[in-house]
Amino acid sequence: MSARELVVLGTASQVPTRHRNHNGYLLRWDGQGILFDPGEGTQRQMLRAGVAAHDLNRICVTHFHGDHSLGLAGVIQRINLDRVPHPVTAHYPASGQRYFERLRYATAYHETVSLTEAPVAADGPLAVTDAYTLEAALLSHPVESYGYRLVEPDGRRILPERLAAHGIAGPGVGRLQREGVLDGVTLEEVSEVRRGQRVAFVMDTRLCDGVHALADGADLLVIESTFLDEDVRLATDHGHLTAGQAAAVARDAGVRHLVLTHFSQRYADPAEFERQARAAGFAGELSIAQDLMRVPVPKR
Repeated sequence: MSARELVVLGTASQVPTRHRNHNGYLLRWDGQGILFDPGEGTQRQMLRAGVAAHDLNRICVTHFHGDHSLGLAGVIQRINLDRVPHPVTAHYPASGQRYFERLRYATAYHETVSLTEAPVAADGPLAVTDAYTLEAALLSHPVESYGYRLVEPDGRRILPERLAAHGIAGPGVGRLQREGVLDGVTLEEVSEVRRGQRVAFVMDTRLCDGVHALADGADLLVIESTFLDEDVRLATDHGHLTAGQAAAVARDAGVRHLVLTHFSQRYADPAEFERQARAAGFAGELSIAQDLMRVPVPKR
């Protein structure tokens, strides 16, 4: 099985800093790549992180503020320049269609790749593949914004002790997995449900139902925490979350690994985000995102 990991390309909110690029996040998933919110400079960050245009199968834009979308023009042109051999699908809020078109055709270039536009207009599934279902949920921000969630189908975990009890071994195990029954023994009798992994991506938003729905049961939650808790009024006014709010969402949703990102340039000490997240009661694995960081999806 190919690697499942998050590659962090940028972590700054609104404006880049000396140490943080505009947003950009690549989820590698069994040989496929989903690029979330390519802000300005994403193409260069991809180069630094060892991410090629050929790695991209989908692009998901939460909303059309510049720090989440200005890199689209360069990424789309690079996909065409490199003649990516497979189709690429772009998901984005339908209300921002004019912005997507302007970015897609910001300058002259030769189109060589099939880029499918798949605007998002409502909560629910966006794509269903053998490897995952991609879902969206409306968030609460001054412009229309959607969060995304990837859900792997449930599978089954073979239990060796049950195989032994039924005398099944060697090639018979593979046959049972392929056919579902062997000599009257069903696959269900010698296995248990293995819950599919879930990865949620929540950017600019206040607390709302969509945040909780996306985070529910996530193995990996990538979520904005633009402000620290003492600036909660600013966060609410501008449609953002604080570190404590994001961590409380993760705590209540049973998240296994929390990744805080999208930090305001007003804060000099990233460690304070971790302190406030822990103070909110989140006890799982916690990462304070840094540019070019790689975060593995937790093992099943």
